[in-house]
Amino acid sequence: MSAEKEISKTAEEYTIKFIPPQGGDVRTIRLPINLLKYGVVSLLAGALLFVGAFSYAVYSTFANRNGAAEIEDLRQVNSIQQEQLLQLAKKANSLQEEMNQLKKLEKDIRRLSGAQPLQENQQENASGEQGVDPATHNGQGGPISTPTVQNVSDTLALVEQGLAVRRQSLTALKEELSQRQQALGIPAVSLPGGTTPAIWPARGVVSSPYGLRWNGSDFHPGIDIANDMGTPIIATADGVVRVAGWNDGGYGNMVDIDHGNGIMTRYGHAMQVAVTAGQHVHRGQVIAYMGSTGFSTGPHVHYEVRINGQAVNPAAYLH
Repeated sequence: MSAEKEISKTAEEYTIKFIPPQGGDVRTIRLPINLLKYGVVSLLAGALLFVGAFSYAVYSTFANRNGAAEIEDLRQVNSIQQEQLLQLAKKANSLQEEMNQLKKLEKDIRRLSGAQPLQENQQENASGEQGVDPATHNGQGGPISTPTVQNVSDTLALVEQGLAVRRQSLTALKEELSQRQQALGIPAVSLPGGTTPAIWPARGVVSSPYGLRWNGSDFHPGIDIANDMGTPIIATADGVVRVAGWNDGGYGNMVDIDHGNGIMTRYGHAMQVAVTAGQHVHRGQVIAYMGSTGFSTGPHVHYEVRINGQAVNPAAYLH
């Protein structure tokens, strides 16, 4: 159906007439000019709002995508930083443990040599044993807290302070022992005999030192000295052989020597043992021959120094 439109304009309104093509009633619509203007303005405003809303929706979509990518990148960076901080915290803790071992070693040296007892400052006393055996009293607790940069920094600061204290204390101990040797007319070199380990157990090269190894996955309680198969292994001090033979714990053919005063030395992975349990040996006496028995990758001797059952760094006893 078609329609013919007739529009007449007056001063105040528009008239729209609808005339049917085959006769009939003529329909008339009168629109005030102001109403028509408002309609046009409203239509334009609606169109602008639609365009603006569509543009904002497109912009928000891209912005959200970019924001999500940036957040994911930040999460990855934060994860890497947290892992690095954790590794640094482990190293700081290892250094702290080494300081504690060094402190204990100095106590033992002072006790064995008859020197003045270790003078601990108030800070060290706060974490000391205070006469309680840590082997039977080892309760621990507290909240689980992830290390922070401040925590690690504080730990390293404590280690630095501890190093300064140990350096000063060991220097004083050396001076005291030196004065005692001079007063007794004892030469500074090691005597042929003695119950304190003071020489190398074998000739060779150190293939694995004391401490953490294999990227921190294993703790080595002694040092490995490598050489040819059959290289003589000697006692590093006078003592009594407590163990001489095979060990199922990975040491292979092993010799343990008790030197008294809580000091014991261990020699592992021997090809052949040359002493028997209960035998008295002297410093420098051949007790075994280097081999690769037990958990071993090649001929060497695994050498430990233990004080009251606790493994310490043998480097302090190699002269």
